[in-house]
Amino acid sequence: MKIAIIGAGVAGSIMARGLADVPGLEVHCLERIAPGEHAESGTGLNIGPNAVQALQQTDPELAQRVAETSFGWRSWRVSTMGGQELMNLKLKDIAPVDGWRLRWAELYRVLREAAGDSIRYSCTIDAVTPKLDGSGRLDIAFTEGGRRKALTDVDLLVAADGRFSQVRTQFRGPVNARQVGVAIFRLLVPDTTGGLIDDYEQWFNGPNRLLGYRVPENSIYMSGTFPIPVGGEIPEEMKTPEALRHAFTPADGQLSDQGRWLVDLVSHPAVELHWARLQESPLCLREEGVNLLYLGDSSNGMVPTLGQGATQAVESTCAAVEIIRALAAAGQHDPALWLQAITRARQDRLRFVMDFSMEASDTLLAGADPVAGTAKKTEAPFQASLARLYNDYGVPEGLLETV
Repeated sequence: MKIAIIGAGVAGSIMARGLADVPGLEVHCLERIAPGEHAESGTGLNIGPNAVQALQQTDPELAQRVAETSFGWRSWRVSTMGGQELMNLKLKDIAPVDGWRLRWAELYRVLREAAGDSIRYSCTIDAVTPKLDGSGRLDIAFTEGGRRKALTDVDLLVAADGRFSQVRTQFRGPVNARQVGVAIFRLLVPDTTGGLIDDYEQWFNGPNRLLGYRVPENSIYMSGTFPIPVGGEIPEEMKTPEALRHAFTPADGQLSDQGRWLVDLVSHPAVELHWARLQESPLCLREEGVNLLYLGDSSNGMVPTLGQGATQAVESTCAAVEIIRALAAAGQHDPALWLQAITRARQDRLRFVMDFSMEASDTLLAGADPVAGTAKKTEAPFQASLARLYNDYGVPEGLLETV
């Protein structure tokens, strides 16, 4: 059987490695960038305990490799810019393992190196054409290093090509994302805090929030959010150093030591901020009539409030790998059955994660009270949902027996 994966990001790399040694499967992962280009990619990220547990279960060797290039994500602390602590959660109070915090570039390096020769670099997709014989197979035309090539009679196509997926756009049109009404910026900078910032923290001035934590290679990852009109672009005047200093400084001007360092950084004229808007894409796992699976952001672009973007890419891919391995080992080589099982395993879980991430964004919205909103996050209902988020990562028990 021929498996094609488009995109060697988090989901694509794990999928390529996870299926490469399954007897009877021929795996091709087509990645747009050249080898080594990940060295300049991205900023930083945190990966939740649910993904850590999923990867430890599915591929313990790969989980160890990622852990070795990460710091542990052990706590989630929330305070005001003036220094009032609102919440200080220890992750091991609700999950058996810590999360990870690391640089995007290192995560890509580890995952792509682990996938080895399954990944083909410098590939651009020219056409994805479903067969007309009712088999669900597809033909893929692509250019690799300037040479036109093709994969024909592909039994399963995995589209892991990101939030603005070329494959999904072909089959469903441009993504109609739900805008939340929140601007977000990100940056990765050298750690000059002198120990002021270490593990995952959030700081609020009204609904305006900064987030930061230390990552390997002596760096601090930071992001900031503030409300904007729903559906509107980010006003340029809100991006100026003066506007940012005003947004994150309390009315009385009193900043904690952490707050002062943060505000001085984000309002420095030379700092380079990467801007976006918080948005959510409609959930989509597969297409009918064609053997096509969406994984990662191409399937479920979600708001990043709970750090579940890459986390769910890991979790979903581990589930897909386990399902395909198990069904193939049992002699089930019908991709339609694989897709049915993966959809049943992931649909409700992803809907919960996306909805919970949106719910947790309440303190980022215009008019929000972060003190009252964070207090609710310490109460039993939110904590129960957080425990479900961090621990219900696996393929539902008994699902494979019903395929």
